[in-house]
Amino acid sequence: MAEWFSNFAADFQQTFIDGDRWKSLLSGLGVTLEITALALVLGVALGVLVAVVRSLHDQQAVQHRSSTLLNILNFICKVYLTIIRGTPAMVQLLIMYFVIMVNTTNTTLVAVLTFGINSGAYVAEIIRSGIMSIDKGQMEAGRSLGLNYVQTMWHIIIPQAIKNILPALGNEFITLLKETSIVNVIGMKDITKWALNVQGRTYQAFMPFIGIAVIYLVMVMIFSWLVSILERKLNNDKR
Repeated sequence: MAEWFSNFAADFQQTFIDGDRWKSLLSGLGVTLEITALALVLGVALGVLVAVVRSLHDQQAVQHRSSTLLNILNFICKVYLTIIRGTPAMVQLLIMYFVIMVNTTNTTLVAVLTFGINSGAYVAEIIRSGIMSIDKGQMEAGRSLGLNYVQTMWHIIIPQAIKNILPALGNEFITLLKETSIVNVIGMKDITKWALNVQGRTYQAFMPFIGIAVIYLVMVMIFSWLVSILERKLNNDKR
């Protein structure tokens, strides 16, 4: 047992301490969090927009009042959802970097756009399901108060929908955080790239990879805790 602890301490020293490798780890963690935060903002904004367009189309299609413009926008949204949800995130990242934005050297922008667009497709369907779960009378009540469609959605429908879909949104955001681990394929130095570099120099795989697994686990647990606090607050507000 004493020998095991001695070997563990030596591996820890070699992985995190020697050469100030912990500084590179913190830098990689910053890259991971930056991409996640920015992609999260883009994904939510895009998801809300797509969800509103699709919900409006579905509501007006039932009443046979759907306009040509709305039909076109709904078609574009459906194509977007089909392509993004039907292809792997890594393939999307490679296409964005090597095909669409081949002339840029800003890998952060590439990663944020890729993961934001990817997350937006899933967020859109989550929010749309939340919108459709709200009683139709809420929309009618908002319109009777003089609010237009967008105002009613923003002030009445979406806040209620968010309360219903918060757990699903939380799961999507956690997935987004973990998916950023593939950005090393375009040369970004996140914590996964850090672990690969350390493994290549020390020839030790256990400590760096278990180390980043623990870091991801801690981040997910913290985020889940924050979501649970928000969920309890929203439930209390409803009372």
